[in-house]
Amino acid sequence: MAQSDSGFFDGVFDDRPNLSTLERGAYIAVGLGLAAAAAKPRPNPLLNVLALAAGSYLAWRGAKGSCPVKAVFVGHDEPDRIADH
Repeated sequence: MAQSDSGFFDGVFDDRPNLSTLERGAYIAVGLGLAAAAAKPRPNPLLNVLALAAGSYLAWRGAKGSCPVKAVFVGHDEPDRIADH
């Protein structure tokens, strides 16, 4: 598959921070809460694995400060974007 010159995927997959400080905190808090909920025994262990994976992913995205889903819906040139480090 040839790389497109549209620039769409450049903004989605470039890992530049696009979350505000409040959003980053929310991602981390919800992610850690979801991962902690995975520690409770459930009849179906697949639910534990899914909760742990989803929680870990959210917390990691919050720590990185970038969210590809937000980049798709809002765009990568958002004015309240935090500075690149």
